[in-house]
Amino acid sequence: MFIKSISAIGAAVLLSISTSASATNTMLSSWYGGYFHGRTTANGETYNMYGHTAAHKTLPFGTKLRVCYQGCVDVRINDRGPYIGARELDLSYGAADAIGLVNPGVDYVSVTYI
Repeated sequence: MFIKSISAIGAAVLLSISTSASATNTMLSSWYGGYFHGRTTANGETYNMYGHTAAHKTLPFGTKLRVCYQGCVDVRINDRGPYIGARELDLSYGAADAIGLVNPGVDYVSVTYI
């Protein structure tokens, strides 16, 4: 009985992970650049403002996302933040530039876990 319960719980967890991994969400996003270029990110990498990376408060480092605004770009989480208001995702300048988010600076983007 106990093993069946554990199996059912495990199956439910796997189902919720696979369902959320393919889901598309919107996130209030911004970008960061020059001041942080060359500094160390939260995961220990050197920040490259021209790369395609992003900061998120809780997603595991290495998580890959497809972020779309006027275009789409694939990014990898390598830093923590943003810590301003309700913002959920902070894109590197290069990623923000690739999708047309540099000029508005902050807006909602579509995010798909890949």
